[in-house]
Amino acid sequence: MRLGTALVLSAPSGAGKTTLVHRLLKEFPDFGFSISCTTRAPRQGEVDGRDYHFLTMERFALMRSEGGFAEWAEVHGNFYGTPLAPLQATLAKGQDVLLDVDVQGAAQLRLSLPHAATVFILPPSLAELERRLRTRGTDSEDVIATRLGNARREIAEARWFDSVLVNDDLDRAYEELRALYLAATLKTALNRAAIDDLLHARG
Repeated sequence: MRLGTALVLSAPSGAGKTTLVHRLLKEFPDFGFSISCTTRAPRQGEVDGRDYHFLTMERFALMRSEGGFAEWAEVHGNFYGTPLAPLQATLAKGQDVLLDVDVQGAAQLRLSLPHAATVFILPPSLAELERRLRTRGTDSEDVIATRLGNARREIAEARWFDSVLVNDDLDRAYEELRALYLAATLKTALNRAAIDDLLHARG
């Protein structure tokens, strides 16, 4: 049995990551999910242990100091984190996990999950990214400007990812993402048990 693959995806807002993730999950529905921790209050309809693990600031700080998070970040005064132990347990069982995080989270995951496969999804151009953001019709001019500024900073970090793909054609981009995922499952580090089984098999 091989170890599970942690597929880590990052992209600037408007690059089409969510659409690609939905297609990947539709074809490969057995991905494991990691329930994140947060210090924010539950919203209406959210259930502790299903949507998030809702923690006090003190509990979150203790877990962080003990290395209990695979990655964590502060967003608008609240803390969010991916608990490390259940993630490691899922991968040890041979189940793959899909992680959708920002570039800071991906950088942390490279350290906490050394065999993770990190993929950055690029837009065809900044002009096309701006067009997509405007087409949504949901953001103000200030929000669009902020997203574009963030996109430049995030794209500058793409060079540190294992792979990059350009989402200029959705079907082609999906086939590339699919290929990167399948290739990641074949990493030698995740398949050493198969090698050992062959070497120690009788007959």
